[in-house]
Amino acid sequence: MISRRDFLAATGVAWLAVCLPAFAQSAPRVRRIGVLIGVSEDDPAFQVRYSAFVEALRGMGWIERQNVVFETRYSAGDSGRLDALAAELVSANVDVIVCTDTPMTEAARKATNTIPIVMRVGDAVGSGLVASLARPGGNVTGQSMFTAEQASKRLQLMREISPGLTRFASIWNAGNSFHRRELAEMESAAKRMKLVLRSFPVRNPDEISAAFRVVAEAKLQAIVTMDDQLIQFHRSRIVELATQGQIPVVSEFEAMAVSGALISYGAELVEMYRRTAIYVDKILKGASPAEIPVEQPTRFNLVVNMKTAKALGIRIPHSILLGADRVIE
Repeated sequence: MISRRDFLAATGVAWLAVCLPAFAQSAPRVRRIGVLIGVSEDDPAFQVRYSAFVEALRGMGWIERQNVVFETRYSAGDSGRLDALAAELVSANVDVIVCTDTPMTEAARKATNTIPIVMRVGDAVGSGLVASLARPGGNVTGQSMFTAEQASKRLQLMREISPGLTRFASIWNAGNSFHRRELAEMESAAKRMKLVLRSFPVRNPDEISAAFRVVAEAKLQAIVTMDDQLIQFHRSRIVELATQGQIPVVSEFEAMAVSGALISYGAELVEMYRRTAIYVDKILKGASPAEIPVEQPTRFNLVVNMKTAKALGIRIPHSILLGADRVIE
């Protein structure tokens, strides 16, 4: 005859045997999102974009420390660190890697051909990152920002603002394969517009400073930057040197104009970060990156820094101001 105590103990063991597997099944699996960032963690422009990405994921049910954790690595403008940072994310067993420019995506793809990669790059097809926009075909998908008219648009805007400008400098990241293709488009546009365009590929702050010395010696009248992790990380230095030389800067991303460039014209990055969250959500729910089409931007921002214009003695035409998405006073 079984005692009451033994009966309760046996019943408890049986209950646990039945219920524990059910509890284990209902516990949410925590997913790991790797993120490669080209600037530093305290960069204010990055913080706005990254917050938009995290909030968009939260709206889709991916909540930090509940069912998702972020493995974030910062290159601080140093392309030489990208291979090691990408390898760290692979070692951390992340479920997906988010990259914010071409060199980062190339580093991530070198590190893994199995972990899905969500990119935001200049020219996904031209850089060889995907087979096509409609069917990427590998472990990489995301957003491709380049359109041929962007390269000439920034030159056209500067000519509209100051018709007398004829001698331009282009400062770009020598380690960014996309920038080479963008330079070719810009050189073609400059030729059509009968402009002089001198190219300054840079790799570090010393080369940026050296480029500005040549710009001054050659009496170049304006600077066009091709923005990526290197240029964005050193944007304050670029604007400082341009201000010292009284040279207007036209850039791609709004953060440069906020830092003191005269104007910026390019894809709206906060919205693109929100769109990145959609890609991550699809992949975490089982979609294959090979089958998710690559998107191109549909919204472009023109930002004018009137404080810089006044300091340079440049009058911004009313037509430019009317077309601006943001005017910094």
